[in-house]
Amino acid sequence: MTKFIFITGGVVSSLGKGIASSSIACLLQESNFKVRIRKLDPYLNIDPGTMSPSQHGEVFVTDDGAETDMDLGHYERFTGIISKKSDNITTGKIYSEVLKKERRGIYLGSTVQVIPHVTDEIKHFIKADLNKEDFVICEIGGTVGDIESLPFLEAIRQLRNELDRENTCFIHLTLIPFINASNEFKTKPTQHSVKELLSVGIQPDILLCRTPKSISKQSKQKISLFCNIPFESVIMAVDVNSIYQVPESLHKEQIEKRIFSHFKIKPKQKIDLKSWKKFNKKINKAKGEIEIALVGKYQNSSESYKSLNEALFHSGVFNDVKINLKWIDSTSLKNSSYCKDLLSLADAILVPGGFGKRGVEGKINAIKFAKVNNKPFLGICFGMQLAVIEAMRCIKGYEDASSSEFGKCKTPVIALINEWQKNTKIHKVDKKNLGGSMRLGSYNSILKKNTKIFKIYNKVNITERHRHRYEVNKNYISILEENGTIFSGMSPDKKLAEVLERSDHPWFVGVQYHPELKSTPFKPHPIFNSFIKSTYFLKKEL
Repeated sequence: MTKFIFITGGVVSSLGKGIASSSIACLLQESNFKVRIRKLDPYLNIDPGTMSPSQHGEVFVTDDGAETDMDLGHYERFTGIISKKSDNITTGKIYSEVLKKERRGIYLGSTVQVIPHVTDEIKHFIKADLNKEDFVICEIGGTVGDIESLPFLEAIRQLRNELDRENTCFIHLTLIPFINASNEFKTKPTQHSVKELLSVGIQPDILLCRTPKSISKQSKQKISLFCNIPFESVIMAVDVNSIYQVPESLHKEQIEKRIFSHFKIKPKQKIDLKSWKKFNKKINKAKGEIEIALVGKYQNSSESYKSLNEALFHSGVFNDVKINLKWIDSTSLKNSSYCKDLLSLADAILVPGGFGKRGVEGKINAIKFAKVNNKPFLGICFGMQLAVIEAMRCIKGYEDASSSEFGKCKTPVIALINEWQKNTKIHKVDKKNLGGSMRLGSYNSILKKNTKIFKIYNKVNITERHRHRYEVNKNYISILEENGTIFSGMSPDKKLAEVLERSDHPWFVGVQYHPELKSTPFKPHPIFNSFIKSTYFLKKEL
């Protein structure tokens, strides 16, 4: 029977439940078990698609077109398990399903309540769409004590009763702060967090304690005593330099043994973390370093471009190059003079995805600076579209080129498909209902041979994940190609531009998709590998 592991968090948010869930899944995989990871988010949005990256972090897109929480990116990077729509649920989606059923009369006149109707819907999600998995790990978003999380906690409490203790395990992640003034660890926040969890009927089976450094045996015994948890089940999650060291760290703490002991099962094979150890050793053995200017407008949160950060890191380790990211607020790049001041020292320039008019002209100025000064350039999604606009504006008579996303313009070189293609009904956007209205998920692209992008992938057919509403206007592609822009990747029907590059530049590539979503530590994405390798080579040549 499938075993369910529920991971909750207390004391403060952002303790690392996603990394802990991913690392535990990794260790279970190494023991030759089939694993699935899911995220239950307590916010009322249907999905994070309309949420600002500055507040919530990036939106991770799955192959099957779901806009999900960024933690699903961690799940994929640590385990290689491809996430699906059924792996992320929100309170908004739960209530939406409950209300749809109520309108259809499914509840046969019953008064619809949180218990049992909402909790039943949560339990149905947790157990649905499984395929003989040995373990299902469910991360509960938010912090114990939040009012939004209560229905989820009640649902997993009920599941313990329904599935028995031998098929469910509660792991609670808490914080043990170190007070410098008194030179001691404080276990009281953890005690209060466990007490809060007990108040909703859940006794943790394993306690995962986040600490800046190892604590004494006496402190651990104190936690065990006051939290009513066996000493061996109090696991230390000591801070590490890289998130990719967490599987090794938790393995040393023997967390998987505590899980196996709880479920009364034996591992199928001995855990071998050679690949992780090799990767972590390479992190500090860089032969050189480069600086990449990341020009965006969501600069106030390190989580806004999480997958992009990780993809660059993966390829940096792969190429033995240390990546120094220089964050540039695009609104500050008002003209060529500002670009010279802020971008001259960068070895390469990257313009990532985004939405809206704010900061657009600064991004276009950065793209022009990269093109004129022969700096390696990578444009992703919105960054690729802005590279098209910049190229169009350089052609006489099209200086007013823009995107219909920013308002009416004479030369909408970027537009919705139904704005430039007659008799089409696809990708029509109701601007009063933006949620889920984009081209989402995996789509095929056909690459032209003898181009840079073909050499990067070394194949004609590729599949990548998309998240955008607007496309390159096909009516202008021939004009752009006559003036130096190469559209080296197109959709199978040759209507949608997927990749652009320039033959008069050492490394200038724009892609309509998001390659960062498919990069992993052991399989870094070829686009980032090429981008970093070329940047480092050009830097050495100068």
